[in-house]
Amino acid sequence: MGLLLAAVVVLPLLGSAAALLPAPPGLKGTGPEQAVLRHGVTVTGVVLAGAVLLALGFDHDHPAAMQAETDISWIPALDIRIHFGIDGVSLPLLVLTALLTFLCALYSYFRMPSGPSAKGFVALLLVLESGTLATFAVLDLMLFFLAFEMVLIPMYFLIARWGGAERGPAAWKFILYTLLGSVVMLLGLLLVGLEAGTFDMVALGTDNGPGTDGGGPQLSHTVQLVAVLAIGIGLAVKTPMWPLHSWLPDAHTAAPTVGSVLLAGVLLKMGTYGFVRILLPVAPDGMQTFAPYLAALATVGIIYGSLACLALARRGAKGDLKRLIAYSSVGHMGFVLLGISTMTRTGVNGALFANVAHGLITGLLFFLVGALKDRTGTTDLDQLAGSTGAALYGRVPRFGGLLAFGAVASLGLPGLAGFWGEMLALLGAFQPADGLSRPAYLTFMAFGAVGTLLTAAYLLLVVRRVCMGDPEQQPEPAEGAAALPDIRGHEFAAWTPLVVLTVLAGLWPAALLGLTDPAVQDLLPGVTR
Repeated sequence: MGLLLAAVVVLPLLGSAAALLPAPPGLKGTGPEQAVLRHGVTVTGVVLAGAVLLALGFDHDHPAAMQAETDISWIPALDIRIHFGIDGVSLPLLVLTALLTFLCALYSYFRMPSGPSAKGFVALLLVLESGTLATFAVLDLMLFFLAFEMVLIPMYFLIARWGGAERGPAAWKFILYTLLGSVVMLLGLLLVGLEAGTFDMVALGTDNGPGTDGGGPQLSHTVQLVAVLAIGIGLAVKTPMWPLHSWLPDAHTAAPTVGSVLLAGVLLKMGTYGFVRILLPVAPDGMQTFAPYLAALATVGIIYGSLACLALARRGAKGDLKRLIAYSSVGHMGFVLLGISTMTRTGVNGALFANVAHGLITGLLFFLVGALKDRTGTTDLDQLAGSTGAALYGRVPRFGGLLAFGAVASLGLPGLAGFWGEMLALLGAFQPADGLSRPAYLTFMAFGAVGTLLTAAYLLLVVRRVCMGDPEQQPEPAEGAAALPDIRGHEFAAWTPLVVLTVLAGLWPAALLGLTDPAVQDLLPGVTR
C-alpha cells in the first residue's frame, strides 16, 4: 500500500513530463492536441483508480492509524524525511482531488479552453494534481511546504495563459498573496521543527498533544503562539479567510472552467487541512489562545461573503455569476474555520465534512457556470436574467434543473452534502472546548445561523433570475435562442459523479464521519465531545 500511495503522488509528475514529448505516431488520433488531451485523461484516470484502490484497501476498522506509509530519511542532520501516509482525515481529500482532476481532464478533452498549446495545459494540470495529492499525503513539515508551494506555479499559468478577461492581474494577485503568506508560514514551520528537533508531523503531534505522557510538550507556550500565528497566516491566505480573501474572486472570475473547479474544489482545502493536520495536534495551547480570534474572523467571513453575494445577485448590479460563487466560497469556508476553531470533535468533524461537501458542490457549480457561458457567451446575471432571456427551465430544462440542484445543495438543504458540515460546525460552536468562552461562541453560532439564511436568500434569487428569467424583463428571444443545447454527453459524464456523491454524502453521512471521527479523536486526545 505504501508503494501505491507513492505511485499515486508521483505518477502525475511523470505524466506531466511525458505530455511534453511528441506523441507516438499511432496515438495521434485526429491530431497532436487530441493525443495529449487523451493522455491527460488516461493519466488522471489511472491516478483515480489508484486512489480508489487505496480507499478499498484502507483498514476502515482503524481509520485513526496512519496507513500506506513510506518513511525514508532524506536530510538526516535536520531529521527531514520522505514520509507519506494516509488516515481518515486525509483519505477523503486524496480521493476528492483525484476525482475532480480526472473530471476536469475529461471535460477538457471535449471542451479545451482557448489559449496556448494543449501540451502545456495538460502538463500544468498534472503538476497541479501531483502537488495537491502530495499535500494531503506527506507527513513531514518541509515536504508539506514544498507540496503546498508546488501548486502555485501551475495554477498561476492556468489563469494567466488560459483564463478570460483580466487574467493577467488576477494571476499576479493570486501568486503574490499566496507567496507572501507562504514565506511567513515557512518561518513558522522552521521554528516548530528546529525547536522540537524533528519535522515529522506524527512525532510532533504525539509529543505536543494534550494529555500525552512524554514528559510534557516539546514546544513552549511562546513557541506555540508564534508558530500558530505564522503558520496560520499562510494557511489562512490559501483557505481563504477574511480579510485575506481578496485574491479569490478575481482568480475565479478570470480562471478557465477547470481552473475554477480545481481552485475551489481542492486548493482551498489545503489551507484548512493544514489547520487540522498541523496546528491542532502540534500547537494545541497556541491554537486555544487564537481560537476565538479565528472564530470571529470566520464569522465575519460568513456574513461578508453572503452579503457580497446578495449585492451581486440584485437586479442592475452587473454581477458576475462566477464571482458570486467565488464569494460564496468565502462564506462556506468560514463555516469550516468556525468548526476548527471550536477545537471539539463535533466542530472539527463538521469542518472536514464541509471541506469535502464544498469540493463536490462548488466544483459542480463552476462546471455549470462555465458551460452556461459557453452557451450564452456571458456570466453577467443581468444579461442572463434579462437581455439574453436565459430562462433555463423553459429552454434547457435538464441544465436548469441541475443548476437549481447545485444551488440548493450549496445552501445546505437537508438530505444533501452541504447540510451536515455546516450543522456540525454550528453545533461545535454551541459547546466549544474547555477553556474557550461559551458566550462568545454562542454569538458566533448565532451569526453563523444568520449566514445560512443569507446564503439561502442569494442562491434562491440566482435560481429565480437565471432559471426562470427576470419577471420584469421579458425580451423577445434572441435569434437562435431555441437552439440553446441542453446537457451534452461529456457534460453528463463529468457532472454525474458529483451529483451522485452529493446525494450519497447527504443521505449517508456516516460513510464519511466514520472515517474522520476516530482520526479526529487521535488528533485531539482528551477531548470528549
